[in-house]
Amino acid sequence: MIVLHASFPIAPEKREEALDLIEDLVERSQAEEGMIDYRATTDVNDPNVVRFFEQYEDEAAFEAHTRTDHFQEFEAALTDLLDGEPEIIQFEVDSATELEL
Repeated sequence: MIVLHASFPIAPEKREEALDLIEDLVERSQAEEGMIDYRATTDVNDPNVVRFFEQYEDEAAFEAHTRTDHFQEFEAALTDLLDGEPEIIQFEVDSATELEL
């Protein structure tokens, strides 16, 4: 399994535009083959930071995601939306266990 955590600082004046693009990106990404989970949320400490949590069955599913029209559209728009450097971390996971609280 491939897990990604990405953090994007969005320019305040571009926030609504970014959120519209992100909403479409999430909806369309969730329907992709090989996608386990794909979510985006705003940071509770800074509403202009959007964090993505993505889980893919394997590297091939992740690569297929990066070739989709909706991902490429979002990636092309990022330069105008960002207010700083994004941070993207990829994890390769052998196993995962759901914990109960």
